[in-house]
Amino acid sequence: MNSVTLTASAIRKSLIAVAASSVAISGISVAAEAADGNTAEEKVERIQVTGSRIKRADMETSSPVSVIDASAILASGATSIDDVLQKMTASGGAMTNAAVNNGSGGNARVNLRGLGSNRTLVLVNGRRMIASGTGAASSVDLNTIPVSMIQRVEVLKDGASAVYGTDAIAGVVNVILKRDFEGFEMNVQTGISGQGDADESSIDFTIGNNFDKGNVVINAQYTKRGEASQADRSFSECPITETADGSDIYCGGSSYAQGGHIWGDSQHLMTKSGVDEDGNAIVVNGDSGYYGKYVQRLNDDGSVWLDDEGNSNDAYYQSWSAITKSDSVYYDSSVDSAFGDRQVADLSGRGGEYHEFTNEDKYNYSKDSYLSTPMERLNLSFAGTYELSDSIIFFSEAMYSKRWSEQQMAPQPIWNSSAWAYDSSWMTKELAGLVQEGEKLDYGRRVVESGTRDFTQVVDTVRIVVGLEGEFDNGWTWDASYNKGKNDSVDTLANLHNLGSINDAVLAKEFDPFLQSSWEGASIAPFIYTEINSGGSELDIAAATLSGEVFELPAGIVGFAAGYEFRKESAHYTPDSLTSQGLANDPRVEATSGSFDVNEAYAELAIPLLSDLPLAQQVDLSAAIRYFDYSTFGSDNTWKFGLTWRMSDDLMLRGGMSTAFRAPTVSELYGGKSPSFDQIKHPATDQSQAEVTVGGNPDLTPEEADITTLGLVYSPSFIDGLSLTVDYYDIEISNTITAVDSNYIANQCLDASGNKINTDTALCQSSNIEIDGTSRISFDNGLQNIGQTNTAGYDINVAYVFEGLGLDWKAGLDTSILEKYEEFDQDGVAVDYRGFITGGAGAYAKLKTNFNLSAAGDNWSATYEARYIDGMDSFACQDNPSECYAPSVDSIVYHDLSATYDVTNTVRLSGGVNNLLDEDAPYYSGNNDSNTDPYTYDVLGRYFFVRASVKF
Repeated sequence: MNSVTLTASAIRKSLIAVAASSVAISGISVAAEAADGNTAEEKVERIQVTGSRIKRADMETSSPVSVIDASAILASGATSIDDVLQKMTASGGAMTNAAVNNGSGGNARVNLRGLGSNRTLVLVNGRRMIASGTGAASSVDLNTIPVSMIQRVEVLKDGASAVYGTDAIAGVVNVILKRDFEGFEMNVQTGISGQGDADESSIDFTIGNNFDKGNVVINAQYTKRGEASQADRSFSECPITETADGSDIYCGGSSYAQGGHIWGDSQHLMTKSGVDEDGNAIVVNGDSGYYGKYVQRLNDDGSVWLDDEGNSNDAYYQSWSAITKSDSVYYDSSVDSAFGDRQVADLSGRGGEYHEFTNEDKYNYSKDSYLSTPMERLNLSFAGTYELSDSIIFFSEAMYSKRWSEQQMAPQPIWNSSAWAYDSSWMTKELAGLVQEGEKLDYGRRVVESGTRDFTQVVDTVRIVVGLEGEFDNGWTWDASYNKGKNDSVDTLANLHNLGSINDAVLAKEFDPFLQSSWEGASIAPFIYTEINSGGSELDIAAATLSGEVFELPAGIVGFAAGYEFRKESAHYTPDSLTSQGLANDPRVEATSGSFDVNEAYAELAIPLLSDLPLAQQVDLSAAIRYFDYSTFGSDNTWKFGLTWRMSDDLMLRGGMSTAFRAPTVSELYGGKSPSFDQIKHPATDQSQAEVTVGGNPDLTPEEADITTLGLVYSPSFIDGLSLTVDYYDIEISNTITAVDSNYIANQCLDASGNKINTDTALCQSSNIEIDGTSRISFDNGLQNIGQTNTAGYDINVAYVFEGLGLDWKAGLDTSILEKYEEFDQDGVAVDYRGFITGGAGAYAKLKTNFNLSAAGDNWSATYEARYIDGMDSFACQDNPSECYAPSVDSIVYHDLSATYDVTNTVRLSGGVNNLLDEDAPYYSGNNDSNTDPYTYDVLGRYFFVRASVKF
């Protein structure tokens, strides 16, 4: 039997709606399961709700809280808590998961309101969880929390910095682990996709024992997940490329292709009349170069053509490869007898013989990339209590996780940062007649001869909490604890190439890059290496709290809580020595190292204002304030006020106003510069990725937020078991720490011909944007405090619990409506993400809805779920949707079915089918990976799972 365990009054049907949103998520029930035969009234005499430090008996919180219990999580088939949290309608944006192959590092994270995982605070038993993952991690990897140890998850969808400190801007996810478990439980589960891949198996057991003075719980869980390939799904088997006008699509790929790609020098032997500020030749009438003579453009009547500013051919042109007869100057190829009408060389070596590069020569990198990434994970957990006296209890928690994860991408694309001059005296003669002697050639190649790029991570995470909790004679409670967390990681990347050494060998005439055999066997072997990086983070927290009832007012008893917390965080990342020196092909990666500490004190009051009056059955005010002093930026404070107004047994109004903050993390402050290859769509290039330099900023200051929530909880007495909640939220973040969307920078700072524009804006000045001879766009996009981030919307939850046809029924509808989501760049220009799907920041649908219906008999249960995601427009196409083949995506609905059957009192069988109708992930122009958005959509298709459970 499930029962609502939030507050004493939550036992009443009127508070089913507090957890209504849980009903519609993966079979989630509205409550946590009672641990033993005790009644709900006994369980909730004095409990602490997420979002408050005060233990309450009769007073609801002013903030919306959703509750997800353990049985519901297991019924969904989830082997990691991110599988459930990422399906919440309040989640959005970019959330790393198994389907994110490029850049995930094997992590799994939750992102409430789409505001970023770093603005969602993750707690375990009300205390901070160590940031974990690879490198100098700055947010919690949900893989470190074992599903089989979870008793329930409380999700606070409101800011809570006054109660918990930094990071609690979008909300709080509080994972409550089993503490009073007694007996033995074991679960064995396996699953596989309808395509026969992405198999996943898990086994766990939990042992608990109560004794005279306390309790001990031990848990172990092992999970193994297999891979799926992008080549094995029709929507992702090749990179979809669009024609320039967006009218058609074809299987494309990378210009860094198998066999090599050579770009000629359009300025070779040019008589330069001058050089512009970027070093490009200024062309005037009569100048000549290898590819022709530049002549004056005339109108049809023979008069000199003038542009809109009255200039003719004395204006210079920057993008040589794009010079045509529509420009103020163009070349006359008839003066070049050796090459006739040939323009700038654009050659492919695919197949072993050089020829004109076409779309057929592009490399299909999808066939080498994972659609779902493999992983192995071991989780060990311990929880124990010991009664030292009648009023003091010693408690301890210990968690250890070890993760082995992998990603796979296409063979490395390499390119020369400085052009290589063709010299037929020692280089292959195959280029003779195709390029000129001494011509400087840009070169790119997909080094398939060396194999795929194989990423691996080995991550160890430890968290230990020890403390004392007790109660004074006057009923006040206290606790003191020490929380220690440590995360260590080693990640590798195999089959890279030391292009620095290759370039040296070319200059020494020891390596001919244009000869195909140079990239094979013993010739290339000395230049292949495996990158090995290490990193880690560490967390130390000493904390103490005091809570109790201060005095009684006519409307009730005033509750109080106060506490002190000292926290120190440190992190580091040491890149591979070759990578850190910039000797590999990618730009150099810098090391990260740093730490900070903070002292914090907080206080909270719960004040009953009115009771037992007309239209004011109970009115309560809550207030909290926190003072903090950081070693990195100094001191400040944050506060929160909340009000609950119960007008009757049926109707309660609630609202809150608060300030919140997020202090910059170690990686944000001290993160070394490193390259990122972000998806873009830009008319100046046919390459789908830009080389973006990212990194930390030691001058960052904290984000600040103003948060407002308003809501109602309605449980009509004339319909037993029905409840409704409607909550409005408005979050305004100033001094936002972020990097601007890469598509936005590229399109704001380069025009369709690759020329720099808007050079007087702070955005484009700080980007240092360039486009090289291979048409690759590169720019800087480090972290900054820029402008604001504002979001607002509604959460609507309906829950109905009833009996019919001899069965127990539960129905739930959870809906999130996004009213606003906008960011402001350095120049104060608003970037609107509402209703858009992006190439790297995930999706911001205007409407998301989850529906759930379950029925239960004496020894069985069945659940149907539907998840709706509204249609969206592509962020990359917002300026010119007509030039995109797929400027939008349609809405999509996922259908899931699951069931359980109790064979005996100790044995339960269960199973289910997720994505029952085998919906493919949708394609959109400017997509992220796999031609879609794996942050948002299911990429595996239909998926089956079965599980056997034993409990006694």
